[in-house]
Amino acid sequence: MEAVPAPETAVPAPESISESTPETLTVDLGTETGPFHGGAAGTLYGIYGDGVPGRNLVEGMAVRTVSTKAQDGVQHPGADALEILPSFVAAGGRDVYVYVPDSYRGFPYVWPGADGAARLADLKERVRTQVAYAVTLGTLRSHLVYVPFNEPEDNMFGTGEWSHDGVSWRTAPGPYFTAWRDVYRLIKDLDPGARVAGPNTCLLWPEVRDFLEFARDHDVLPDVVTWHELSSPAEIRTNVARYREMERALGIGPLPVNINEYAHNYHLSVPGQMIQWISAVEDCKVDADMAYWNIAGNLNDSTVEARYGNGQWWLFNAYGRLTGNTVRVTAPHPNAQYTLQGLATLDREKRQARVLFGGSGGAARIVVSHAALLGATVRARLEEFPWTGQLGPSAQPLRLFDTELPVMDGTVTLRVDALDEMSAYQLTLRPCGPDTPLLPPSVLWRRTYEAEDATPTGSGHLVHGPEGSPSDVGRFATSGGHHVGGLRTGSDLVLSFDVDVPQDGTYDLSVYANSHNEADLVREFGPPNVFLRVDGDRPRELLLPLGHQWAVWGRTDTRIDLTAGRHTLTLAARDPELGVTRGDAVVDRLVLALYPDTDAVYDAEHAVLGAGARIDRGAVVLPPGGTVTFWVHAAAAGEASVTVGRLGHGEGRLTVNDEDAGDLRAGAVALFLPGGVNKLTITGTSERLVVDRLRVGPSRGRLPTATCPAEEGVLTGTARVTGAHPYATGGKAVDGIGAGTANALTLNVTAVRAGRHALTIRYSNGEQAPATHYNPDPVCRHTDLSVNGGAPRRVLFPTTFHFNNFAELSVPVTLSRGTNTLTFTADLLPDFDGVTRNPHGQRSAYAPVLDRVTVTPLL
Repeated sequence: MEAVPAPETAVPAPESISESTPETLTVDLGTETGPFHGGAAGTLYGIYGDGVPGRNLVEGMAVRTVSTKAQDGVQHPGADALEILPSFVAAGGRDVYVYVPDSYRGFPYVWPGADGAARLADLKERVRTQVAYAVTLGTLRSHLVYVPFNEPEDNMFGTGEWSHDGVSWRTAPGPYFTAWRDVYRLIKDLDPGARVAGPNTCLLWPEVRDFLEFARDHDVLPDVVTWHELSSPAEIRTNVARYREMERALGIGPLPVNINEYAHNYHLSVPGQMIQWISAVEDCKVDADMAYWNIAGNLNDSTVEARYGNGQWWLFNAYGRLTGNTVRVTAPHPNAQYTLQGLATLDREKRQARVLFGGSGGAARIVVSHAALLGATVRARLEEFPWTGQLGPSAQPLRLFDTELPVMDGTVTLRVDALDEMSAYQLTLRPCGPDTPLLPPSVLWRRTYEAEDATPTGSGHLVHGPEGSPSDVGRFATSGGHHVGGLRTGSDLVLSFDVDVPQDGTYDLSVYANSHNEADLVREFGPPNVFLRVDGDRPRELLLPLGHQWAVWGRTDTRIDLTAGRHTLTLAARDPELGVTRGDAVVDRLVLALYPDTDAVYDAEHAVLGAGARIDRGAVVLPPGGTVTFWVHAAAAGEASVTVGRLGHGEGRLTVNDEDAGDLRAGAVALFLPGGVNKLTITGTSERLVVDRLRVGPSRGRLPTATCPAEEGVLTGTARVTGAHPYATGGKAVDGIGAGTANALTLNVTAVRAGRHALTIRYSNGEQAPATHYNPDPVCRHTDLSVNGGAPRRVLFPTTFHFNNFAELSVPVTLSRGTNTLTFTADLLPDFDGVTRNPHGQRSAYAPVLDRVTVTPLL
């Protein structure tokens, strides 16, 4: 079957139509390499607290391990080990690694004491406190792993000012080895079932062998061996093999391994880069946690706000859904970074093979051998995980191709053209059969236009870069390596982009842009406004994204009607009809795309199966209690039309974000979906339920919605209406809630019927704590929300990077029919002991600035 290529969109086509020789990635389904592990989905400081990020994002990404600060540590705001533990485990998480030294400020750690003995004594007291807190959590503490030292060679046992004795342990290991022995035994004495991880070095030094030998001889071997890999994916394979050789030589292990820092700024958020790291980690069957270079609580540049995933999140979602055994994958340049790499699994029970690949641009051949076990003809689907910026939300993966391919001499060969090196891809193969019809591509046309290629007029035009690259991995990934500045207060710059579209239609336009929230002009105004015109007409104002540094890319989306042919799109700092830019922005690129006007389709065979559910001829068969779970994207909070495709007359029940949505019904059902990633689970209740797919379409206006501006509520204490935030609805919002329950907002909202509803809260939060090194430290604010005088529920609100930059967060509540009273308060959360409080501004006493609350029934 022949594909119709779309410009700059990767689609496979028969090899015979190509004149070039692409590189080849070979997948051998006949050589299995062990059960799928999933260890690359780990995070350092990726979880701030329950709700930031939302549990759907944690569960849907299949986060396996979290490394984070000790409870009540003062290294960074949020991410306290024992606070994140219950919700992390509830979302399917495995282990929380407690960085005990992160109870200190500074890096190197500023641990108090006049000499090494005093400093070590202080650390031991902190260990005692951590373990004492942990044992109060009962069986949950089995998910904890203590990390008593972090990068000791450059830190507590290095040569710097805050060293134990000013001598590196790599030169004179005695003090460090003794400290390890004593702290290890202390932890085990306090909690015999506790696990301890180490040595947690910044790389696998040769001297780690001496550490292991000492630990073996003194019966203090770590329960998990940890070190960091901030080099390249190739080093992961090399060093894990080197470590395993150390074990064999010493007669120990094999011990579990967690490489609890990996990847750089240039790699994180970029699916085409991260697939190279993921494949290396999975090949080694170890755990690994992405490095923390930026802000806490966004799964290391995987999530946006509280509930949205970016392109990297959707790649990890696909990785976490792999099942069965991994199989041998041979890359054209094995174990070489910045080249085409991949991993693959075969699930014999499902009769399904999946290949994740990426890392290079241009054309590639995917050759899958021993494919005859899937049949004489296979159904092949290709999906793309595009880069959407560090802070750019992403919809579900793009379906590029869905077809049937012959198995020739036991092999399926697929040519993929126009690969984007920043994207990752998934190829799914399964047997053909008389089942569901083939689906068309989910994108009809797509084109990228670099800002540095736009034609500038007016003043202030600047081309910045190069940004991140293989030779400068500390900088951020940027499309084309460069970006353009000059859209700022006082400028008259105009950037003109010449575009050429293939047909009449309504096109989605994404402006990839950024403003550093701490820059002078941005600090004053918040998100910069710029002006878009199409062929000099149809002016509209766009607000561009904020971030925690320059060149941290977000996305502003709009839609424009275009006729087939050439057009000029302009971004300008002033418009004769609309006004002038306030602030300062840089632009990376425009992406223009045409999507079909159809519902989003999620196939059951690609979903997560549980409790005996199985695939049969492309559909999922659920026994009583069997489940199929879909991860569904909503661009914004609101009503969606959801249809469960069933084959036959089986019965089941639907839950949406773990809220009961009732029995399955024929046809479309109106459901409220919060903006971002939603979890929809179908559970079989009859003897046999066959689910084909899930369709999600636009609202039909069936859920009654009411909006209440915050300024219409009753204010007490310091809570006040303010006009200082012009991007609030009507220019007014409520500030000053918190620092005590007397400072509150009370709103009356109306529900047309009793039951579960969503409160969609529009808010802003620009609070940021003083940082001690390269990590910016934005602080989550919170509100204690009480409904009709009931017990308050604490809700966390992630940063919006400025108090004049608003976002939405949806919270499920139970309302009575008629008038309901909502009370918003806040106060400073104490430490775990309930008495002491953080002295560094890392816990907020305040609610966010509140703009409005919208009330919608969940169904």
